[in-house]
Amino acid sequence: MEPVDYMKKALALAKLGLGYTSPNPAVGCVIVKDGNIVGTGYHHKAGTPHAEVWALKEAGNQAKGATVYVTLEPCAHYGRTPPCARTLAKNEVGKVVIAMLDPNPLVSGKGAAILRQAGISVEVGLLSKEAAKLNEVFIKNMMVKKPFIAAKLAQSLDGCVASRTGNSQWITNSWARQYGHYLRSIYDGILVGINTVLEDNPLLTCRIKRETHEIPHQPVRIILDSQGRIPMSSLVVTDTSTQTIIITTSLCPVEKMRTLKNEGIQVLLAPLHKNNRIDLPAAIELLGQIGLQSILVEGGSTVQGSFFDYHLVDKIYAFLGSKIIGGSLAMPSVGGYGVDNLDECMPLVYDSAEICENNILIRAYNANREGAYVHWHH
Repeated sequence: MEPVDYMKKALALAKLGLGYTSPNPAVGCVIVKDGNIVGTGYHHKAGTPHAEVWALKEAGNQAKGATVYVTLEPCAHYGRTPPCARTLAKNEVGKVVIAMLDPNPLVSGKGAAILRQAGISVEVGLLSKEAAKLNEVFIKNMMVKKPFIAAKLAQSLDGCVASRTGNSQWITNSWARQYGHYLRSIYDGILVGINTVLEDNPLLTCRIKRETHEIPHQPVRIILDSQGRIPMSSLVVTDTSTQTIIITTSLCPVEKMRTLKNEGIQVLLAPLHKNNRIDLPAAIELLGQIGLQSILVEGGSTVQGSFFDYHLVDKIYAFLGSKIIGGSLAMPSVGGYGVDNLDECMPLVYDSAEICENNILIRAYNANREGAYVHWHH
C-alpha cells in the first residue's frame, strides 16, 4: 500500500465519528510498521480518547519507529487528556504524516512543532483537501465562530416540492430518504419552519444506526415559529428523544412561551425583521451561542427561501426525484423573495453528483462561504 492508501483508511475511520464527536473534529489514525498496519483508531465521541490514543494502544510496542498517519494535526494542549503530540513523542514513533494542520489559529502548527522538537519527522498536506472536507464544520467554527449551514432540498427535476394542490408525497425515493437520515446523524441541529410542523407533524429524529454506534446521533430540533403557533400536541413537543428549540419573536404570547418552557422546550427570542419575519442571521447567531456548530435546514419552501435570501447557506444537498411536476402554481423548493438580477445569485461550486436508484444527489457549496480552509499555512 502507498502512503495515500493509509491516509484514505484514516479518513474512512474518521468519518465513522462524524456527528458523534461534535464539538470536536472527527479524526482517524493509522499506524504502519514495515509495511503492515499495526494500529488504527478514531475519535468516537467528545470526551472519549482521541484517535491517536486508540491507535497507539492497539500498536503497543510496535509503535516505536513506526509511521503514523493522522487526518488532523495531533493536539498540543492539555484538555481532558494529555496532548496527543506528546503521547506520540513518548511512544518514540518514527514519523508522523498529517493531512492538515489544526484550523484553530491559536494552536495551528503547535502539535507538529512538539513532534519535530522530539526529533520525529513530520509531513503535512497528504489528502489535505479530503481532510478539510471531512471537518468543514469544525473548520468554519474555528475560523469564524459561526455554525455551518447545510440546506437539504428534495425536489422534482424541475425544482418543485409540491404540486399546485399541495401534494408532495413522495417526490424522492427511499434511498434519498435514508440518506436524509444519514445527514441528520452528522449535523448538530435540524431546522424547519412552523408550516412544516403544521402540515406534516414530523418527528424530525434520526432513525438509522451507523456502523459502529449503538444508538443514532440525534440532532436537536429547531423550529422557526415567529408567532408561537406550534400546537402543544405536535410530535416535536411531545417526543422527548431529543431536545427541541423554538425560535420565536415578541409576536409570540408570553403565556405560550411559558407553556412551552414548562414542557422542556427551549425558547429563543429572536429580533423581528421587516414584514414580521424572524431576523434569520440573528437567530443563527443565537444558535451558535448555545453551542450548535452545524445546522441542516430541511424545509419547507419558505424557510429555504429565507436562508438563500440571506446568503446563509454554506452547502447544499439537492435530491432530485424522477418526476417533472410542472405548473406555474406548483411550490418551488426555494421560495422566499429570490433575486431580481442573476448576478445576485449565490455563486455555486458543484462538488459531486451521483445517481442512485433513479434519483440524483447533487452536492454543492456556496463559493463565497465564510471559514473555508485554505492551504496557506503549511
